[in-house]
Amino acid sequence: MKLGMISLGCAKNLIDSELFLGVAQKYNLTITTNLSQADIIVVNTCGFIESAKKEAIDTILDVTKNKGKKIIIAMGCLVERYLEDLKQSIPEVDIYFPIKDYSHIDELFQKILNTNYSYKMDYNNRLIATPSHTAYLRISEGCNNRCNYCAIPLIRGPFRSRPFEKIIEEAKTLIKQNVKEITLIGQDTTRYGTDLNEGKRLEDLLRSISMLDGIKVIRVLYLYPDEITDGLIAEIKNNQRVAKYFDIPIQHASDKILTNMARRGSKAFLVDLFNKIRHEIPDATIRTTLMVGFPTEDDEDFLELVDFVKTIKFNHLGIFTYSDEEDTKGFLMYPKVDQNVMEKRKDILMRLQLQISYELNQKEVGKTYSVLVDRYDDYHGCYVVRSFAYAPDDVDGYIYVNTSYDDKITIGSIQKVKIIKALAYDLEAIFLF
Repeated sequence: MKLGMISLGCAKNLIDSELFLGVAQKYNLTITTNLSQADIIVVNTCGFIESAKKEAIDTILDVTKNKGKKIIIAMGCLVERYLEDLKQSIPEVDIYFPIKDYSHIDELFQKILNTNYSYKMDYNNRLIATPSHTAYLRISEGCNNRCNYCAIPLIRGPFRSRPFEKIIEEAKTLIKQNVKEITLIGQDTTRYGTDLNEGKRLEDLLRSISMLDGIKVIRVLYLYPDEITDGLIAEIKNNQRVAKYFDIPIQHASDKILTNMARRGSKAFLVDLFNKIRHEIPDATIRTTLMVGFPTEDDEDFLELVDFVKTIKFNHLGIFTYSDEEDTKGFLMYPKVDQNVMEKRKDILMRLQLQISYELNQKEVGKTYSVLVDRYDDYHGCYVVRSFAYAPDDVDGYIYVNTSYDDKITIGSIQKVKIIKALAYDLEAIFLF
């Protein structure tokens, strides 16, 4: 039998998909990307915000439309949160597989395949779905922050660190599979180890993984601002294998809105943090996400946010409009911001960031970098590569090297490039042989 999967949402969800596919292979299922040939189709859903929920539902409806004899499985965050509603509204799905049942995945396959074999999800048996030279490594699950807009704790539960040695063991497994870049992820990576008795923290993980033979680049995503220690900044600064890259979602810069969001810290604290990072690591890349339209946000709050973005000049910036999520405190907060107003505010910030990004990119022209070669783009006739300043999640942009495929640059190799042109979010370069 053949199994195809559609994985939606974030990198943390992607790891669940990879774990699922690893088990499927244990049951001798053939993994296919051609869904028309699949006997089983799995949709791993996201349920974080309204647009993600709509995408998930639309995807489920699409695969069930002409299902024929195919077995349809829906799993993931949306299923965890709305299991009973989904069963009633989309009965065409054969199996709903919520997150709380992941430890019983063997029972799922025993039911489908009528077998007694028992295999469990195993981090060392993931089927990596990213390009073979790069992989995500989840260091924790759940979240304790309880921000007033966020449903993740309702879906994924409280924060739990994975044991230190288990993470190191998985890193070794990835390196044996020729992974050169490891990206550490979790809902709140800076909290790593605080719930364990091991005495290990995030900087200890970075240091230990960097000492493994074969690893070239380590980066970490989803840093909560007030948990970034001087020790972590020093480790990122001094460790040659750790990307000088700080992904710090802050959501807002108005003290009023930060308080109403139940975010810790203030605008003054955030300014001091970003100044400290850039003082210690002048070439650091700083990425953040912002939310516009949280209940009670007025024009004054928004203008304060605009001025903050002008001041900090983030290298990479993502912007979301607020989504009213049931069972969060934000759902009960008023006054609400009109959707059209939210979209206008988002557009203003995106246009501002376009200018900032282009200005920052212009300063890159003439510089040389070591880059990781991700792929060759046949349509545009160029190699697509990334320096330490670009995460592998298709958010930050890329460096494009216009050259013939005949140059035979190995995908996944480390190469030297010189930046020759700045674009709004991307760069163009030449190889230095």
